[in-house]
Amino acid sequence: MRLLVTGGAGFIGSAVVRLAISRGLEVVTVDALTYCGSRENLETVAYARGHSFIRADVTDRDAISDILARHQPDVVFHLAAETHVDRSIDDPLLFVRTNVLGTATLLECLRAYRDLLPGVRADALRLIHVSTDEVFGSLGADGCFDETSPYRPNSPYSASKAGADHLARAWGRTYGLPVVVTNCSNNYGPYQYPEKLIPVAILAAVEGRPIPVYGRGDNVRDWLFVEDHAEALLRVAEWGRPGETYCIGGGAETSNRALVEQICDQVDAALPGARRRDLITYIADRPGHDFRYAIDPAKMRDQLAWRPRTPLREGLARTIRWYLDNPDWWTRARARAAAGAPDAVEHARWVGGPSL
Repeated sequence: MRLLVTGGAGFIGSAVVRLAISRGLEVVTVDALTYCGSRENLETVAYARGHSFIRADVTDRDAISDILARHQPDVVFHLAAETHVDRSIDDPLLFVRTNVLGTATLLECLRAYRDLLPGVRADALRLIHVSTDEVFGSLGADGCFDETSPYRPNSPYSASKAGADHLARAWGRTYGLPVVVTNCSNNYGPYQYPEKLIPVAILAAVEGRPIPVYGRGDNVRDWLFVEDHAEALLRVAEWGRPGETYCIGGGAETSNRALVEQICDQVDAALPGARRRDLITYIADRPGHDFRYAIDPAKMRDQLAWRPRTPLREGLARTIRWYLDNPDWWTRARARAAAGAPDAVEHARWVGGPSL
C-alpha cells in the first residue's frame, strides 16, 4: 500500500508518516512548508526506504496532478490545512484558500487520477479526509458529538473545515470518489507547533513567563494523543468504508484551567524550584469561543476495533519531556513564526536528500 500524505510535514501529518514508515509502508509526503510545517518533523524518517518528500501547495492543481500521476498512491490522507482559530479570526480568507479551495483542488485532481486507473486499483483507491470536531460547534454540559451531529461551526477555521467536509462528501456522492471523512478531538503531543494551548503552556512554564488562559479557563476539550490519532487514521485507511464518517476521540475531557494546572505540576516535578501555577494568567476570551467539545468514538471502537491507548497524564508527561529534550526544535519553530514565511535555510539544508 502506497500512501500520499498532504500536510505531511505538519503536526498530525508527520505522526501519520512516521507511523506508516515504521510499518513498512511506502509514503509520499507533500507539504508547502509554511510557518507550521517543517521537515524537521520528518527527520527520523527522512531517508527511510520507501519515503519521499515533495514540496508543493495543495491549491496548485498542476503540481498535485503531476504528483498523483508519478507516484500513483493507493490511499491519500488529506491533512494539509490551516488550523489555528486565532489566526483564522485575523485572516479568514487564508483559511478559505487553503482549507476550502485546497480541498476542492485535491478532489478534482483525485477524480481525474481515479478515472485513469485500471478497475481494481480504482475500486481500491481511498481518500481519508481528516477534519475536526469543531465543525459541530459547541456542546453544553452534557452529550457528545458523533457521526450524526449537525454542522454548526462558530469560527472562520471551523467554517472552512466544514466547507471542506461538505465538498469531500459531495465529490463522493456526485462522482463516486471513494471518500472517508474523519472528525477528531483536540490533538496534542510531540512536534506540535508552539501556538496551541498545550505547547504554549509548557514553554511558558519552562521559561517562567505568564501562561495565558482564555476567560476563566472553564472551556472543556477532549484531548487525543497524536500517536493514537495516527494509529486510528491508518485503521480507517485499511478498514473504513467509502462514504462513511468516523469520529475519533481521546476520551480525556478536561477544562482548560485543569489542563494547564496539570501541566504546571508536571513541569514543577521535572524542573523543581518554582510553583508554575502562579504563572497562570486569565486573559480576555476570544470571539465565538466554543464552550465544550467531546466525541463519542463508539463507531471506531465497534466497527474498526480502535480505542485510544494513551491516558492524558501519561501523554502530557511524554509531551513535556519531548519539549524539554528538544529546545532547538521549538526555538527554530518560533523563528519561522516571527519571519512569517517558510524557513529557506532549513529547506536548503535538505537539498540533495529525498525531496523531488
